[in-house]
Amino acid sequence: MFQSLSKNLEKAIKSLKGQGRITEINIASTIKEIRRSLVQADVHYKVAKQVTDAIKQKAIGTHVITAVSPGQLFTKLVQSELTHLMGDTHVEVCLTGNPAIILVAGLQGAGKTTLVGKLAYYYKKKNKTPLLVSCDVYRPAAVDQLKKLGEQLGVAVYTDSEEKNPHTIAKNSIQEAKNQAADLIIVDTAGRLAIDEMMMREIRMLKESLKPSETLFVVDAMVGQDAVTTAQAFNEQIAFDGVVLTKLDGDARGGAALSIRSVVNKPIKFISTGEKMQDLDLFHPDRMASRILGMGDVISFVERAEQIYTEEQQRTLNQRIKSNQFNLEDLAKQIQQIKKIGNIKEMITMLPGADKLLQDVPLGNDFFNDCEVIINSMTPKERRQPHIIDRNRRERIAMGSGTTIQEVNQLLKQFDMACKMMKKVHKGKFKF
Repeated sequence: MFQSLSKNLEKAIKSLKGQGRITEINIASTIKEIRRSLVQADVHYKVAKQVTDAIKQKAIGTHVITAVSPGQLFTKLVQSELTHLMGDTHVEVCLTGNPAIILVAGLQGAGKTTLVGKLAYYYKKKNKTPLLVSCDVYRPAAVDQLKKLGEQLGVAVYTDSEEKNPHTIAKNSIQEAKNQAADLIIVDTAGRLAIDEMMMREIRMLKESLKPSETLFVVDAMVGQDAVTTAQAFNEQIAFDGVVLTKLDGDARGGAALSIRSVVNKPIKFISTGEKMQDLDLFHPDRMASRILGMGDVISFVERAEQIYTEEQQRTLNQRIKSNQFNLEDLAKQIQQIKKIGNIKEMITMLPGADKLLQDVPLGNDFFNDCEVIINSMTPKERRQPHIIDRNRRERIAMGSGTTIQEVNQLLKQFDMACKMMKKVHKGKFKF
């Protein structure tokens, strides 16, 4: 999502390289470029000006020690201000009460129903027993979608096709939660426009009657600045507790994520980065600022990896990489694990420098499926000793996998690149 902004910020900060110290003169053009980059990323102009003015004020007169270049110091200042803009620290979701209740609201098409499923997946892993409740009495497809998600996740779903009053459904769900021994209710609501007074009154009354411990407003990051305007209107009506940004795996420019905390004064609590149930992450302003500046987010990467790797698997993998024994057989096993993590491209952006190293590699779940087919067409010896794969073997592998020699060559080349990257990561030699 932040690729364009990241490139523009990197270009702006590069202009300070070679400078002996930070002065008002040599940062003038850099500040101007950063402001322009933020505005192009759909950040409100007043917010962009506020951020750049703060950066300028802190930068001028800052003492630059010998071991730190002005460019490095300025990057740190920009990171600090972006972190502050997005809320400084992560704010936890409040789950008080038995059962605790999360009310999910937002515009139609923002991804509310899918988010309800993701929240159930997230909290189920934290030993909660969720009950999903459909209070969308206007769209039958939403009820069916929630039922399917419940079946997929092994989570109970409460619906009432005969009842057309969402307040009654919500109230009855509390007793159902007690019957099911559920300690968390997640309520899906109908999508509504802020200008629709009747619908806004309905969600307002729903919140008043349920008294949820947490009300989350779902924002489609693809909407841009309109998302901020909508959030303001909803907040005036229902005073939500936090924001969830969805569709961050798309081509959004990122302005909503950077602006919404500052304008609405409500924290972003989750971000959704894909369609799978596991594609939901806690929002950490400092980590997001680091990713925007191309510094990666190793902590989040490790947290994701820990979800699928046991300590023994991690030790074995580290040892094979360290001893230069990692082969295509290992790669096939890792592909199976990696596909469980979620959005591959999103994961790559968490590694510092990896997005640049692999910028020409078409990473994605389809790409990994193709890799598996090619690797499975190799003999055990070829998988363990890739260096023996000559042209004749490549032709046979291509024929057996239904691919071309060029695709086989591409896989072997990318495998070699991946090995080099893993060695750099293991030795801590990534260039920030």
